[in-house]
Amino acid sequence: MDRQLCLLAVHAHPDDEASKGAATVARYKARGVRTVLVCCTGGEEGDVHNPALLAEGGRFHGLEKDEIKSLLGEVRARELAQSAEAIGFDEVVMLGYRDSGMPDSEANGHPQAFASADLDEAIDRLVAVFRRERPQVVLTYGDEQSGYPHPDHLRVHDITRPAFDRAGDPTYRLELGEPFQPLKLYYTVWAKGRVMAVHEKLLELGKESPYDEKWLNRPWQDHRITTKLDVRPWFHVRRAALLAHETQIDPSSPFWFSLPDEIGREIYPWDDWVLAHSLVGPSEADWPDDGTFEDDLFAGVAVTASNAS
Repeated sequence: MDRQLCLLAVHAHPDDEASKGAATVARYKARGVRTVLVCCTGGEEGDVHNPALLAEGGRFHGLEKDEIKSLLGEVRARELAQSAEAIGFDEVVMLGYRDSGMPDSEANGHPQAFASADLDEAIDRLVAVFRRERPQVVLTYGDEQSGYPHPDHLRVHDITRPAFDRAGDPTYRLELGEPFQPLKLYYTVWAKGRVMAVHEKLLELGKESPYDEKWLNRPWQDHRITTKLDVRPWFHVRRAALLAHETQIDPSSPFWFSLPDEIGREIYPWDDWVLAHSLVGPSEADWPDDGTFEDDLFAGVAVTASNAS
């Protein structure tokens, strides 16, 4: 292999890169892997979840909701840049669509909304990125999203697997770039094991847990996990990246910040992934049912001398 190793993550909105796999990306950046973020929308339909920004002295104090909404695209772009820097992304690629809003909202029908985009056209935009950036490993969202069926998250899944396949097809739209075949496709997973570890530690410490019965009984996918990465040295990166999204993240939120990092990294030190498709070894469909987990996203991928660690 005569190119640098590359890891590419496909996300829906600014802040998704912070909440899903930030420590994983930082881990591979530290190994010398090129890291690329594809953000499909600008997050224009987000709300301000940080009350300090609405209070007296805050950036949005006294503004009407429509005024705030008109500013969010620009603000969230700055927040994304700060988060990407904290994580260590070498490149941020905006796919160019508009935030579609929550399910059944008026924003779903906006002509520039990601959810309304022609599927093949959106796939081709991503194919062009794959061919230009040439990632061996791609991170994206899974096929089971019933716990949070946001239209843009669903569409991220819908375009990424076809783009993964078409990018390497030597007969497919050569004007999009020289064909290049990614080798491994992973789905991000929010594991019940992680949630229960935090929940139980909070109760042990005599604190209130943000996870009620409804939350704990939502659909989980722990049985699908193939890959567990120890990210203790980069555990703090997630917090820094989340806090960069000042409009979206309340820094006092117990959901995000109920435990200090020094405790969190010890009770659950892993980022979890499902290896959905691999051209260099077994994937989820034929993963051995013996309790073993992969511990390296680049397992099976040849390593160049400049990337050896």
